[in-house]
Amino acid sequence: MAEQGPTIRIGVLALQGSFREHMTLLQQIPGVDVIEVRTKEELESVAGLVIPGGESTTMALVAERWGLIPELRSFASAGKPIWGTCAGMIFLAERAEGQKKGGQVLVGGLDITVSRNFFGAQINSFETQLDAPECVKQYGGSDKFRAIFIRAPAVLEAGPGVESLAEYHLSEEERAAQGRDKVVVAVRSGVLLATAFHPELTTDVRWHRMFAEMVRQHSKQPDKTPPPLFSNLGRLPNRPPDMPIYTQEFMKTEQLKVDA
Repeated sequence: MAEQGPTIRIGVLALQGSFREHMTLLQQIPGVDVIEVRTKEELESVAGLVIPGGESTTMALVAERWGLIPELRSFASAGKPIWGTCAGMIFLAERAEGQKKGGQVLVGGLDITVSRNFFGAQINSFETQLDAPECVKQYGGSDKFRAIFIRAPAVLEAGPGVESLAEYHLSEEERAAQGRDKVVVAVRSGVLLATAFHPELTTDVRWHRMFAEMVRQHSKQPDKTPPPLFSNLGRLPNRPPDMPIYTQEFMKTEQLKVDA
């Protein structure tokens, strides 16, 4: 299905986690303008938002410190599309189990209960092939998709208005530990989308195309002009514009030339 219509602006919450990977795939979609979101003004300039995977507690603390939690909640309550992946799924959930002591702030809006680390610790991370839902298959490609789970959450319960898009069937060992045969790992409710896995870490752009179309269909107000990119970062970014490679070479502080 080809994307049509005017250019839409999608923001990726850039506090921590895999925001650059999301931007890489979104930039491949015709008619999509992508910016990093760290401020209220940047958030107000976009028609849809991606909350990436990362460390959910850290992201929540940074968002609180920067005063973004009320703004994110207002964004969701205004009916603008949001897609949360992994940690982003936890952010969007109304209820979360297995939180650290003291809990964490949730944006909410999605009538689900999630288990924060359903699949275990970082060492239990894995990838598999899952059945693609029709809303993803409409963009071509395989009937399966590559699902990468990194210390991932899962949906334990969902309200009546929440659509299940993907399920993971547990192994025999996992069934014995969790007391269930399968678990929901992707859901959609209106303009809210959440996935427990990381499509941004693959080359399959179909999930991003689906979200871009959700934004296009629900975008009613013309985009505002976003603030200049990187205006508040203090230094220029030094990571490559394509899929990042985390090596010491790429993480070196950039040396800026000063004219004599």
